[in-house]
Amino acid sequence: MPIFYDEATGIFHLQTVNSSYLIQLVRGYAAHVYYGKRLRQGSNLEGMLAFMGRSSFSPSLSGDMEKSLDSLPQEYPQYGTGDFRYPAYQVKLSDGSRITELLYRSHRIVQGKAGLEGLPAVYVEQPEEAQTLELELYDSYSGLAVMLSYSVFADVDAIARSVRFANQGEAAITLQQAMCVSIDFPDDQFDSLYLHGAWARERHVERRPLAPGITAIGSRRGSSSHNMNPFFALLRPDANERQGEVYGFSLVYSGGFLAQAEVDQYGTTRFSMGIQPFDFGWTLQPGESFQTPETVMVYSAEGLGGMSRTYHKLYRTRLCRGQYRDAERPVLVNNWEATYFNFNADKIEEIAKAGAELGIELFVLDDGWFGRRDADNSSLGDWYADRRKLPQGLDELAARVKACGLQFGLWFEPEMVSPDSDLYRAHPDWCLHVAGRRRTEARQQLILDMSREDVQQYLYERLSEILSSVPISYVKWDMNRNMTEIGSAALPAEQQAETAHRYMLGLYALLERITSEFPHVLFESCSGGGGRFDPGMLYYMPQTWTSDDTDAVERLKIQYGTSMVYPVSTMGAHVSAVPNHQVGRTTSLEFRGDVAMSGNFGYELDLSKFTDEEKEIAKGQIAAYKQIRKLVQQGDLFRLSSPFEGNVTAWMFVNEQKSEALLFYYQVLAEPNGPIRFIKLEGLDPERDYRLELNGGGSEIYGGDRLMAAGLPVMLQGDFSSRVIHLQSC
Repeated sequence: MPIFYDEATGIFHLQTVNSSYLIQLVRGYAAHVYYGKRLRQGSNLEGMLAFMGRSSFSPSLSGDMEKSLDSLPQEYPQYGTGDFRYPAYQVKLSDGSRITELLYRSHRIVQGKAGLEGLPAVYVEQPEEAQTLELELYDSYSGLAVMLSYSVFADVDAIARSVRFANQGEAAITLQQAMCVSIDFPDDQFDSLYLHGAWARERHVERRPLAPGITAIGSRRGSSSHNMNPFFALLRPDANERQGEVYGFSLVYSGGFLAQAEVDQYGTTRFSMGIQPFDFGWTLQPGESFQTPETVMVYSAEGLGGMSRTYHKLYRTRLCRGQYRDAERPVLVNNWEATYFNFNADKIEEIAKAGAELGIELFVLDDGWFGRRDADNSSLGDWYADRRKLPQGLDELAARVKACGLQFGLWFEPEMVSPDSDLYRAHPDWCLHVAGRRRTEARQQLILDMSREDVQQYLYERLSEILSSVPISYVKWDMNRNMTEIGSAALPAEQQAETAHRYMLGLYALLERITSEFPHVLFESCSGGGGRFDPGMLYYMPQTWTSDDTDAVERLKIQYGTSMVYPVSTMGAHVSAVPNHQVGRTTSLEFRGDVAMSGNFGYELDLSKFTDEEKEIAKGQIAAYKQIRKLVQQGDLFRLSSPFEGNVTAWMFVNEQKSEALLFYYQVLAEPNGPIRFIKLEGLDPERDYRLELNGGGSEIYGGDRLMAAGLPVMLQGDFSSRVIHLQSC
């Protein structure tokens, strides 16, 4: 049993495989005691909280000069009663006051983990996989009840936290802030690590030490965004990829968010994460409740690599769902960079035939197949086949593709509407807008108001009609802009601040309906590439288009950063034409293939234009990937050398039995008369010998201990060069 409660001491002890999390009731307050390396249950856990008197500027609790809310480590702190640090929540009461005080009322420990109403969340398949503590706090003045939920997974070092607010009073309460998690660490000896970027430059790794004040990241764009990912880690200064304490926090949500670490005047650190409070509000009438998303916390004493592998295992097997969760993903070709909007049925069939000759399994028709879509200035929302390009419709085109031996996939951008569209002309109030204000366009499009049930129903009907009538096995679900004028014509004035979150709830409801009704379809999320690469979307779609930037050199950084929290099985990675359309760089087909094979492999170019030599290279890449894709998509990832720290990038995949591994090694620029580099492998069995298959034939045998302790010399020639080494135990 991973959760224990000692009534005599008021201590809750939450245990994962390698960590402990302690909460203690102190004068009715839920105080945070400890989070870190696993402690024995039954050992002396009392006295871990220390108190001392402070000045009058840190008000003491009545009758106890040593205790102050301004220094008490808390599980879900409020503002206004003596704690001047950033609060976990904020409310406005009907009398205009903003003061509440949450005290312990009850708790229960239940087996398993329940889902969250209307929200994505990690899950269990059997009750024994997790245990959940529900800790109820209550403000007697307002009648506000707050349920803190902690789900502890038995086999991984992860705890999922969320909060539910319930108005049990007699007057309305307005939530102005609602974090999913707040945790007070007793010191400030941490570095922060987070993932930042921009369109075509997503999830670059940033690490810097905490300092007095607040270190914060977030998004106010209505989506998790290209700019900041909803992930934050606190690392001990000596922690690195392989060793040291790391605390990871990952928000299972796709909208605006805030994550921050505050170092106070006493050298303690308060971390909080949740829905972006900027421009957020939610009115709770008596009897109503509000559920926050959840944050998945991971503790690792084995550095960033250990943290990442915990997230990978949990998200791959208990966040992603459906028949493709554990399945090998198909090798595909997408026509976007091959044709853009300029194609017809014959051209699509030509590319499909070329792909079939190479061994490709899936053809994906991208933007431009509907309405009168010859550019990005029209027709979004009019989800009917363009008979000028496809005279016989989508079903006939799908039949032609399938006759080539390929499955058929299709691109949609359901959340958007073009001002030049039949849908917008019929329903101009269906987009996000504010009456009397201009409607800002981006990519010459507006955003449909997904908080509206009529919008959800229209999209359901159009998408389900196509998915029912056309043999589609894959859908790419795109979303190509951020939110402006966030308002809804369907909500009253006092609820306009609810629009952004209601949008996400509406999107999730539509995704649940569509993906449940069409379980045979592999759904891939996209938002201008990686603009919504987050756990919330992975709950409905088990993979995401990692970035619109397909340059192999740039992808080394993007895929390395993405792997900090997201499993390789969730990353779409394609070979595109050169010079690259995003950065203009020319790299070899071999190098592009070796980078893309560290993800869900495919091509995004005109295969019919390949030379005979390129065809042979691609045919070999596809055949090789089919042999290794199970290991790549489901193996344990070990990052060996970072593209953010030098000219060489290396990572490897190891299967669960440690009997097979793959090493990928990349050199960006050649060095004249450079050093001989040894790369130390990880994750192998030191007691086994491994046969290494060498390029050009032949093999060599090395001990796992030698490969990990002494390393393997890897020497490459030329710019943009790479090597893939397959290891098997013998």
